[in-house]
Amino acid sequence: MTKLRLAIVGAGPAGIYAADILLKAERAFDVSIDLFEHLPAPYGLVRYGVAPDHPRIKGVITALRDVLDRGDIRLFGNVRFGEDITLDDLKKHYNAVIFATGAIRDADLDIPGIDAEGSYGAADFVSWFDGHPDVPRTWPLDAGSVAVIGNGNVALDITRMLAKHAVDLLPTEIPENVHAGLEASTITDVHVFGRRGPAQVKFTPLELRELGELRDVDMVVYDEDFDYDEASLAAIASNKQVKVIDRVLQEWRTRPGANGAGGEASRRLHLHFWAKPVEVKKDAAGRVAALVYERTRPDGEGGVAGTGELREVPIQQLYRAVGYFGSPLPGVPFDERHGVIPNLEGQVLHPDSNEVVPGVYATGWIKRGPVGLIGHTKSDAMETVRHLINGQASWWQPEDASPEAVPALLAERGVRWTDLEGWHRLDEHEIALGAPAERARIKVVPRDEMVAISRGE
Repeated sequence: MTKLRLAIVGAGPAGIYAADILLKAERAFDVSIDLFEHLPAPYGLVRYGVAPDHPRIKGVITALRDVLDRGDIRLFGNVRFGEDITLDDLKKHYNAVIFATGAIRDADLDIPGIDAEGSYGAADFVSWFDGHPDVPRTWPLDAGSVAVIGNGNVALDITRMLAKHAVDLLPTEIPENVHAGLEASTITDVHVFGRRGPAQVKFTPLELRELGELRDVDMVVYDEDFDYDEASLAAIASNKQVKVIDRVLQEWRTRPGANGAGGEASRRLHLHFWAKPVEVKKDAAGRVAALVYERTRPDGEGGVAGTGELREVPIQQLYRAVGYFGSPLPGVPFDERHGVIPNLEGQVLHPDSNEVVPGVYATGWIKRGPVGLIGHTKSDAMETVRHLINGQASWWQPEDASPEAVPALLAERGVRWTDLEGWHRLDEHEIALGAPAERARIKVVPRDEMVAISRGE
């Protein structure tokens, strides 16, 4: 019987789902899977891309843990693809590879002044408050008024973390340095800008509702944004999710702080709809000073048109949450325009000829772009795995497919990789750190410390 030795690069949901689906699939061969992850811990964006006060989404980790803990997948953490192990190395030791490296860079927002000091991408801020080991330990939160550009769930995550009082995050797994940074925050006003109307937002009702439950934070919405056109009224009438979002926003309109009337809370969260950012103004030192936006209106075809009316809001910091973007991998085809690996249903393509590259596959956001929720990566993986199984004739023929070859190669190169047993060690250590304060866990942030604990050093 033929045996498939498969490498998967990326141990987030996309990579783990692909491994699980392949192992459970009907096939005429045995399977052996090695999972490579550049971070010392698995789970990708579920660990490092979801706000710490979202235990519901963190629950996905339980399902991912169950897959890894079966013992039929090997994990090699703290291994950088392209540096510690290359595509040529994988060809020598495996029959195929699936890339599941996600999309972790911020998409660009091309407006004048976006390069001002104090202008940040969502991904960097999320990585900081999630304790990512490869970002600085501190974050400047010395502004009084900040802007968040975007109307998706990431924008709301950032907004909530900026507006929420640090003490209310203590029950979560927030790292100590992050709690200290948020505790020192001088923010009083958070302004969220979206170029469409309330009936066209991209966030989910649950995310929105959570904003309105923040302690000591007034919700500020503006009556002028709720003059609905026919398309908006139709969306509210026909779509349950839009109807719930509208109900939440309409309730906020009745609160004391609505329309900027001035409630009693120490912080205010302003939602600006029909607002297209056009310029970030700078002060004499080159820092963010204001956001200029153009009022938009519905164009009657599901989009928006500019009205020509410009408004200006004084701010001292800005966060753009307009989407994520994939990163190229050494030796792997990459579509610079769309930020993905070019592929046909998960089969990687040569960028010049559009021919299938033998043995190379993709799944998750690096395959289709950063759209959809975590659960969507399952159907994504099923499509890719189907082509992998059916493409047996084009698999690589490795020189040495023995299970010992890769650990020996990494050891020879001095790579301090972490394994599943090491992740259990780190996991238990973080939970123990949080126990005295009755917290879920306290994340270990420095990479060297994560590796040392994982390796029992």
